[in-house]
Amino acid sequence: MWDSPVTFVLIAINVIVSMIGFSNPDFVNKFIFWPYRQARENQQYRFITSGFLHADWMHLFFNMFTLYFFGRLIERLFEGAGLGGKLSYLLLYFLGLIVASIPSYLKHKDNYGYRALGASGAVSAVVFASVLFSPWSTLYVYFIPMPAIIFAVLYIWYCVYMSKRGNDNINHDAHLWGSLFGLLFTIALVAALQPHLFEGIFYQLTHPRFNF
Repeated sequence: MWDSPVTFVLIAINVIVSMIGFSNPDFVNKFIFWPYRQARENQQYRFITSGFLHADWMHLFFNMFTLYFFGRLIERLFEGAGLGGKLSYLLLYFLGLIVASIPSYLKHKDNYGYRALGASGAVSAVVFASVLFSPWSTLYVYFIPMPAIIFAVLYIWYCVYMSKRGNDNINHDAHLWGSLFGLLFTIALVAALQPHLFEGIFYQLTHPRFNF
């Protein structure tokens, strides 16, 4: 816990805020992502606050379970590799929340009925940051093992496909743009602070290792 305190604080805030929202619809309505009201009432704080609300326990558990594993990894890596430490990690997380929601904001700012919530955009950014450093590490998707880089490609394809279909209540655009932001942000961070790390990243990328 002490080697990744920011991750545990983020998880704690998500749990507390989500639990309040589970039993308080007025609280949710005040802080949920709601492009229509944001555009007309300058409530841009919703880009951030909506990321700490979740629809139900399963939604909360899935996001926090993922953040627990990947967030601790990235927090320690940013610190140990000289990539800005906890400040860069917080920027990745909060900018991920904002950037992931911008396409939905532009698409739905005239749609009164559209609302969204959840940390998925930020969590996706964190996951894809880890893929850059460990492209061949094993991830388990519904108990199916696959390399992280294969998962990343399939995930992007799935988000694009489901976004075009648009027949469920999941904000696939947020997942897509959060993921892409996480990858690009981390590449830019390495380029700005520790460009020599690209040699190791390229080596890992071009030397597959499968550990199923």
